[in-house]
This record gives sequence, C-alpha cells and structure tokens, in this order.
Amino acid sequence: MMNIPFASVEVMHKEIEEEMLAAFKRVYDNNWFIQGKEVSEFEKEFAAYCGASYCVGCGNGLDALYLILRAYGIGAGDEVIVPSNTYIATALAVSYTGAKPVFVEPCLYSFNINPSLIEAAITPNTKAIMAVHLYGQPADMDEIKELAKKYNLKVIEDSAQAHGALYKNNHTGSLGDAAGFSFYPGKNLGALGDGGAIVTNDKELADKCRALGNYGSDYKYHHIYKGNNSRLDEVQAALLRVKLRSLDVWNERRNEIAKRFINEIDNDEIVLPVTLPERTHVYHIFGIRCERRGELERYLSENGIGTNKHYPIPMHMQGAYADLNIPEGTYPIAEEISRTELSIPMYYGMTEDEVSYIIDKINSWK
Repeated sequence: MMNIPFASVEVMHKEIEEEMLAAFKRVYDNNWFIQGKEVSEFEKEFAAYCGASYCVGCGNGLDALYLILRAYGIGAGDEVIVPSNTYIATALAVSYTGAKPVFVEPCLYSFNINPSLIEAAITPNTKAIMAVHLYGQPADMDEIKELAKKYNLKVIEDSAQAHGALYKNNHTGSLGDAAGFSFYPGKNLGALGDGGAIVTNDKELADKCRALGNYGSDYKYHHIYKGNNSRLDEVQAALLRVKLRSLDVWNERRNEIAKRFINEIDNDEIVLPVTLPERTHVYHIFGIRCERRGELERYLSENGIGTNKHYPIPMHMQGAYADLNIPEGTYPIAEEISRTELSIPMYYGMTEDEVSYIIDKINSWK
C-alpha cells in the first residue's frame, strides 16, 4: 500500500533549497526585515507576471480583499456580491468593512459563480462583485465585467487559489479592477508563512491600499486614514521571488496530473471537474463530487490516500453568518457541493506511480 498525503511541498522545496536558503541569508545579512528591497522587487516581479501595473504586498489573502474594499470606500449600508460556494475569507473581507455579503449560486460543473444569476442579486446598495477563481479555474470574467459596467460596479478578483491561471491569455490579477492573492504555504505560489498581495492597474487604489495596510500612513508618522498593520515581510518576499520563477513549471505538472485523472478515472459514482473554454486551470484543488462521499473518503484513507473537503459547511449555514438568517435550502447548489465535494491529492512532486495508484483505487471502488 502506498501512503500519499493530500498535499506536500517536500519535493518542491528540496529542488529549490539552495536558492531559498541563499534568499533567507540575503535578508538575514541585510538586517532589514520590513518594507525593504525584497518586498519592492517582489511587488514589481509579481505585478509584471500578472500583467498588471502595481502590486502591494500585505499580510494575507483576507487582508488583500479587505484592503481593496476599504480603499474603494465600501462600508456600512453597502452590498458586495460573492459566490455562495467559496472559502469564508471572501465573505469575511466584506463583513470587516461593515458591508453585507450577498450570496449568488455557482455553476455546479465549474464550482464558480453563475454569471446568469448575478443581475437578480443587484440592488441600489450593490457596490462590487467578488469574482472568485475557485480551485484554480478563472471565473466567467467577460459576463461579470459586462454586468459590472452596466451597473457601475467594481469587479474584485479573489485570486487566492489561481496563481498563474489564464483567461483568454491574460493572467488572473489583470482581469478586474483589482485582485487579492494569498501566499498561504499550500497555495500554488506559497510562502513559508502567511502573506498576500493586491494587484491592480489603478495607481490611486494601490497607493491607498499600501497606506491602509501601513497604519493609514503615506509616509512615516503621517497618518491619513485609520489603517491597520498588514505588510508582507522581507523574508517571505525573498522566498516568494525564488518560487515565482518556478510557478509555471509547477502549474504545468499539476495540469499533467489533472489530465491523467480526467482521462483515466472511470467510475460512475464520480463526477470529475470540468475545465471551461478559453482558460487554463491551475488545479490548486482537484475536486471531485460523489453522493457517497463519506464512504469514498474512508475507503481512500484506508488505502493510504489523503483527501480533504472544500468546504463541508456552506457559508450561509455557518454560525458566523447566523445573523443573516438564511435558512437551509436557500442555496441548494452550494449545499450540494458542500455535501458531495471531495478533494484528492494534487501537488508538484507526485510520481506517475502515485497518480496511477490513486486512479486504480478510485476505479476499483464500488
């Protein structure tokens, strides 16, 4: 029996170990740990990679989204449309501003927000649409941007899971008015701790986000906003600079693994993910669906295969959002995904034998 974890960075980190240690030593020897050269260079490099003009490093992906919303002046009395199926950070960013998250159902086949349902959720209080590129597949940006233009709304990409994904040959991060990224260690581009970034073509927004994340200060001891402390540190920036150079190679390997899963998993009980036209999926998560998820989960575990569930309780049924008084059954597609989704191993460093073993075990399950 093989033992295959749900996720691992071991092979990835072994390959770049010398470069990573050299990057850390560079910061260590420089004795400058906040708002230094490594952050500014990473910001330039990541903005260029995304095809955008500006990047602002911050503490994590949630902060990135929150700072964007705050910089746009979104707050109490406002509404922001978010998918009903996503990680709770998307909605929390809205809540932290005092605004209200308004949930819109996803497409069952893509897991991403259904653009045909957005217009019905728009009210005079709506200020933005949060387009989440869930699991690494870009949302339907053309339709979303068309609606946003019609109603004068901002489009904010939640790109926390989609580093390097393309939509019509343009990288995520360059598809809306602004984008928030997470560099949580398990992401396709992950730090060795928490980290995040805002990417945009809007200089005014970038400057305001930078100030808001630095105690509201545009220069030392001069505070123009009631800001907070959310800054990407020098160590993480230096390590991310190393990893950014390999991101496309790592994503390519994820796609090779995904292609084998899609072509070779053959079990009537399993619904495989779909990659939509004119975009590339970077498979941060390879999510399958199964009506007998619990049984499949136990079977895979017994056979040494790690799994995860994204996300077993939909946001509208979480205690955190009990104040919205949304009854069970209001968002049936999000609830169905929460009940049936199971994520199987997907990471750079998986061997062909490991991929074959996973395929064989899933195909053998009755």
